[in-house]
Amino acid sequence: MSGWNTIQEVRKIEKQVISLGFKFGSPKHAGNWMDPGHHDMVSLVPADECLPVYSRDAEIFTGTLAQVRTWLQGVEWSRNYDAMHKLSNDDKRMAAEQKERNRQLMRTLKEGKRVEGVVE
Repeated sequence: MSGWNTIQEVRKIEKQVISLGFKFGSPKHAGNWMDPGHHDMVSLVPADECLPVYSRDAEIFTGTLAQVRTWLQGVEWSRNYDAMHKLSNDDKRMAAEQKERNRQLMRTLKEGKRVEGVVE
């Protein structure tokens, strides 16, 4: 059983996961299934409407919570470093993501596929 500090740590990590456009998922491939530690693995997948260049079922990262924490720190560091050099910021990132969503929508419409919520 986990204690209160563990619960607080998971909540803190989940808050960071959400802020970066991810959500937790169950790993499809978590290593050796005979290893009892494989149950401690989680995956990060794109949250709905976030990170549009990835498919919704893409596992961006899989590891333990400790590994997720370290990986998220790397993502944060990279974003901060790019911002210091004025290569990217939240506004540029959001604009690029919206451009990708628009591109995907146009491709879907051109291919004649049905779009959810659109009445023909």
